[in-house]
Amino acid sequence: MIARLRRLSFRTRLGTFTAAAVGVTVALASLASYFVVRHQLYAQVDSSLRSEVSTLAINGFIDPLRAAQTVRRNGGFFQVITPAGQVEQSSLAPYAPLAPTRSETAVASSNGGSLVNTVSYGGAAFRVLTEQANSPAGPEAIQIGRPLGDIYRTLSTLRLILWLVSIGGVGAAVVIGFLIGRATMRPVERLTAAAEHVAATQDLGARIDETGDDELARLARSFNSMLTALAASRQQQTQLISDAGHELRTPLTSLRTNIEVLLRQPDLPARDRAELTRDVEAQLAEMTNLIGDVVDLARNEEQQAEPIETRFDHIVSRAVERARRRAPTVTFDMHLTPGAVRAQPALLERAVLNVLDNAAKWSPPGGTVEVWLQRGAVWTLDVHDHGPGIAPEDLPHVFDRFYRAASARAMPGSGLGLAIVRQVVTDHGGRVEVSVPPEGGTVVHMELPTVVEAEPEAGVEPAA
Repeated sequence: MIARLRRLSFRTRLGTFTAAAVGVTVALASLASYFVVRHQLYAQVDSSLRSEVSTLAINGFIDPLRAAQTVRRNGGFFQVITPAGQVEQSSLAPYAPLAPTRSETAVASSNGGSLVNTVSYGGAAFRVLTEQANSPAGPEAIQIGRPLGDIYRTLSTLRLILWLVSIGGVGAAVVIGFLIGRATMRPVERLTAAAEHVAATQDLGARIDETGDDELARLARSFNSMLTALAASRQQQTQLISDAGHELRTPLTSLRTNIEVLLRQPDLPARDRAELTRDVEAQLAEMTNLIGDVVDLARNEEQQAEPIETRFDHIVSRAVERARRRAPTVTFDMHLTPGAVRAQPALLERAVLNVLDNAAKWSPPGGTVEVWLQRGAVWTLDVHDHGPGIAPEDLPHVFDRFYRAASARAMPGSGLGLAIVRQVVTDHGGRVEVSVPPEGGTVVHMELPTVVEAEPEAGVEPAA
């Protein structure tokens, strides 16, 4: 049954479940109404029977003439029974009296007892009240019966009406369920159509209406947000490929020209050949660095592993050691506060290393790069070199991909180092900025969120 329902469309299932729910509700309401009305009708008959008994027993004695007149008016009967189960008087004569049951006989010998039940006599149903009464002959009970034909006809009519109401309610529920299903599924159908359109056309600019505050509106907003993110990712990829192609074109052209000269002129002077060879080697190194940076940047844009809690001071220390090996003529002065950060260690170390490499590249021979790692409300890492600094017109663009200031175009580099730094720091929930202090040089300021941890013993690593 469940498997068969799952093969139906969601709209059909929603309409079916709505109709079933309304149908069950109408059926239960009809059933409850029927039994309530039935109980009330029987209660009215019982009350009327008790009232009649009180008029038939005057001062505790039965008046046969008055009893015969009363029951003749309502089409019922009366009879008097003894504790032995004998019928002394009966308005059913000349027909046989109604044989009393053991419970009704027991009422005759009780003290003020009564009993009400429904019996069948002569093919008709009667509601019979048996109540104890006294007479000159001793204890006895009077029985008053009233026919239930009118009540049965009323209940039969009520059952027919409730059946019609139930059937009409189920029919209305089917229609309402269909309308609800269609209205509910309309936003989902628009969402499905938009998804199919994107899949078929690769058009990430498609959007769907997201008015409202319900679950479907939130789903629409999430879908639009996803398309926006995908469009931005595609734009970044396209821009990366375009910029990389543009940057690769110049070294490739120069490299091809130099190689062609070496191949076509085998009798070049040794000095010229050596110079061309050095130029080829430098261009190959530049292309290698550029391709490596592009690959790293593309990898950073992919889904990365979950960050872990790791020592920030250890990351910075390892990056400084690597930077020292690359720039042996530069001194790195470290001041590191121990503590942890939640990060992807390899990516964060690469970002710190890019900042240190950039500082070392611009430092004069024998210069010093100061590295300060401090923890407060956030982690702060400041890398201060004492080079020529950055021109004011270049400061807004230092984190742009492939951007190289006029003073840097003669130096090795791809223009991607600081772009990678900004992306990694932003992905870790931080921020990074570059400034030129009054005393000269350049300061790269990085901030990252702190984590709650059991702090190691406070201290500052000695300067190296």
